[in-house]
Formats: sequence, C-alpha cells, structure tokens
Amino acid sequence: MRILGIDPGSLRTGFGVVEHGADGRLRHVAHGCLHVEGQPFVERIGAIYRELRAVIGEHAPATAAIEQVFMARNADSALKLGQARGAALVALIEAGLPVHEYSALQIKQAVVGSGRAQKDQVQQMVQWLLQLPDKPQADAADALACAICHAHHASTRRHWQELAIR
Repeated sequence: MRILGIDPGSLRTGFGVVEHGADGRLRHVAHGCLHVEGQPFVERIGAIYRELRAVIGEHAPATAAIEQVFMARNADSALKLGQARGAALVALIEAGLPVHEYSALQIKQAVVGSGRAQKDQVQQMVQWLLQLPDKPQADAADALACAICHAHHASTRRHWQELAIR
C-alpha cells in the first residue's frame, strides 16, 4: 500500500510517500516540501492545492494521512493553518483518496515512542526507519512520520479484523 503523508502549513507543506509492504516493511518513495512563502495568502492556498495534486499524480498513493490541526499560538495562525490544511484535504478528496487524520501526539508516539518527542528526534527516527542517507527537512520528516503512523495503525486494524474473523 502506498501512503501519502501530509504535514500542512501555510508557508511550507511537507509531503512524504512510503510503501507499506504485506510483510510489514516500510520503503521510502519520495518526500519534500511545497514552498509557497513569498506569495499573497490566497495564492499560497491555491499553490498548495495545485502542487499537492501534482505530487498525487506523480506518486499515485492508495491512501493519505494528514496531521490534525493543533492549537496555534494565536487565532490568525490557527486560521491560516486550517485553510492550508483545507486546501490539502480538498486535493486529497478530489483525487479520491481515503483520508486518515492523526494528532501530532499520535504521530510522535507511533514513530518515536513518545508523544512529547522533539522535531529532531522525529527526523532521526524517520531517517533510521526508512534508511535514508540524510535527515529529511523537518516538515518533510513530519509528513513521512504521518505516513508511517498510518502504516502502523493500518497494520493493527488489519490484525484485529483477522482475529475477529477467526
């Protein structure tokens, strides 16, 4: 299963694509950031949508995972983050992808083992889990971590369904 992870942001939106094999192994496919800073806000929202659609077209994920909105320092930041996340969600839904949402705490717990992990710890664990030669940029690492989190949750759900059938 190919999973697209998204770390939404109004200046940089991270994306990461991993494959989760039937054997439970994770394989890195791609990662990066959609850099939209320097544009008027409305144009940034449009750019997030368009660029994410291009990523979806290029990597053909089967499903998507996106980080939920957290409490921002101020209302303006929270609104902008929510709108950036909305643009990403529309791109995912329009592409027909099932969308799964995870909190930052769930993502860090799944990847690092602690919901209070620091950004650097997430980057290091993503690098180690996916056997990357270098630490990915923080937003891309968060997106890959989101995809990894979904892979773990999907495996657990599949396991519980198999047990229920028996």
